[in-house]
Amino acid sequence: MKKSTVVIDVIIPAYNEEQSIGKVLADIPKDWVREIIVCNNASTDNTIAVAEAGGATVLTEMQKGYGIACLKGMRYIEAKPKATQPDIVVFIDGDYSDHPDELPNLVRPILEEGMDMVIGSRALGNMENGAMQPQQIFGNWLATNLIKLFYSYEFTDLGPFRAVHWERLLAMQMKDEDFGWTVEMQVRAAKMGLKCTEVPVTYRRRIGISKVSGTIRGTILAGYKILWTIFKLI
Repeated sequence: MKKSTVVIDVIIPAYNEEQSIGKVLADIPKDWVREIIVCNNASTDNTIAVAEAGGATVLTEMQKGYGIACLKGMRYIEAKPKATQPDIVVFIDGDYSDHPDELPNLVRPILEEGMDMVIGSRALGNMENGAMQPQQIFGNWLATNLIKLFYSYEFTDLGPFRAVHWERLLAMQMKDEDFGWTVEMQVRAAKMGLKCTEVPVTYRRRIGISKVSGTIRGTILAGYKILWTIFKLI
């Protein structure tokens, strides 16, 4: 698979990201992607207008949840004629914590090495001080070690910046509608025996307040859901 023939679409879940979504869209390498899909997750600010001004296709999912916003984007792609569906889908958050210009680094292992999924690892890359809370770092460590224990797959992160071969993504039959989305994808990939790898990514403090780690309740719920997802899929 060569870049000249591959079709790459990007899915961005976004909830109240009017301050950051424009920056994310501006930094995505346009010569690498065909369509950028912003899945507006019941935002109450100007996320939709900013995303449309940035050239994105904007979908709206009124039920709140990280996973259900991502599923909205997948269903939009799946509804297209088979011949027009992408080869690769890249997921990235709308808060500008990841560096969108690093997208080529994520898709290259799929293009050049035949990988099925590539995780952008913040643990392997350069992370700005304070970009992740201690509870997030511990949660990632615990989750990835449990995946290694139960599925013999080695990951260092549950990072949201990731590239997946579209057909393999469909075969995963993703279901999680909220905090368990990323870990579900990695567990399903492990159970399917997919070829997975990680690449280092740069990570900075997000713009705005995190909907998960920014509150005690969000942190507890996210941690519980990640662990529940791992054990549920055993």
